[in-house]
Amino acid sequence: MAIASSQPLHQQTYSLDHDRFEELLATTENLLIIQDLDGVCMGLVKDPRHRTIQPAYVEATQAFDGHFYVLTNGEHIGQRGVNGIIERAYGDAAQVRQRGLYLPGLAAGGVQWQTRQGELAHPGVSEAELAFLRSVPEQIRQRLRAFFRDHPTNLDDATLEPGIAASALENVASPTANLNTFHELLQDDPATYNALQHAMAALMEDLLAAAAAQGLADSFFVHYAPNHGRGNDGKETVWFSQGPESGTTDFQFMLRGAIKEAGVLALLNRYYAQRTGTYPLGPEFSVRQAPHDHEELVALVRDAFDPAQMPTLVGVGDTVTSQVFEVDGRPVAKRGGSDRNFLQLIQDIGRLYDNGNVVTYVDSSGGELKNRKALQIETVAGHLQVVAGPGDPRDSEDPLTLNVVFPGGYQQYCATFQAAARRRD
Repeated sequence: MAIASSQPLHQQTYSLDHDRFEELLATTENLLIIQDLDGVCMGLVKDPRHRTIQPAYVEATQAFDGHFYVLTNGEHIGQRGVNGIIERAYGDAAQVRQRGLYLPGLAAGGVQWQTRQGELAHPGVSEAELAFLRSVPEQIRQRLRAFFRDHPTNLDDATLEPGIAASALENVASPTANLNTFHELLQDDPATYNALQHAMAALMEDLLAAAAAQGLADSFFVHYAPNHGRGNDGKETVWFSQGPESGTTDFQFMLRGAIKEAGVLALLNRYYAQRTGTYPLGPEFSVRQAPHDHEELVALVRDAFDPAQMPTLVGVGDTVTSQVFEVDGRPVAKRGGSDRNFLQLIQDIGRLYDNGNVVTYVDSSGGELKNRKALQIETVAGHLQVVAGPGDPRDSEDPLTLNVVFPGGYQQYCATFQAAARRRD
């Protein structure tokens, strides 16, 4: 049994009080849930084409209609999109559309909007940008083949070609080189895997240069997942593997502005409009118009959004990292993870408005990917407690507080979410 604290959830750290979390979701009228997908409501797998989702969870989201949106770096559509996963779970795409079972919200970091009926748009994206993105998956495949010609391994063609097919993700708005499959295939050859990471990072730089040559210098950026945060130049830092861990596995070529924290503002803008009839940031606002600086995002919320209408925000993610390194004899923390910044923004909006926003973390370390650190649970005085989080224990100044955690992974989170949905109906 976990310890029940008298503090409200937003003031707790690593709370296991899932009953109170369920109560919050079930009874809060002015509520906005912003939730990641992979590792949160689906298990993490090496090949994204093998993901599955439970219909009971999908149907539970309908109880939060208008109060629940996804925010993911994956996509709604395409061979690896979430829509196809849902359609396969039901075996009938027409039924999914008719019943409004698609997950509403923002994908591809915020540039791909979808309704429950599967109506899709790419706000603020040009046809020239989409055309360039369509060329990227084939370039990933070509670079992978060239890499393995130059780096002999014991992988035969029957293994190599399916591996390449699994690694080039043909996402419409965020084509990706995903190295999960090759991390497993090269687990006995970490030096080659490390070289492969460097090759994919070099490809991303080549793609940025090619885009600039076509007049699209300001159109794209690269998202690395997981990563070691951003460097002084504002770019994300690749986590190059130094041993058995996979480090950065996803090299995502994305549209500039497609960052999850900007997606929080886009979703808030839509939420206000459905409640008040007015878009605080205007009806045409997209993530591509949002500032990238955290403090500027907070200031935009403060200046544009009516405090009387501000909902209680619940952010849910599974990818938050930190590692401490010795630099010139001093400990320096590198903080990253694709969910960190949007969760941090939700936390800071809550502190700005004093409205009880809750940051929720789902432990996805039990999946197939080996780049997640498990929560450490111990029994203290007869009660379960989290004694170590997903970050480096030496990182004592991490500004992000994880209020509620689910050490049992997506299954535990989904069970609580579904219980709240039954009460909210």
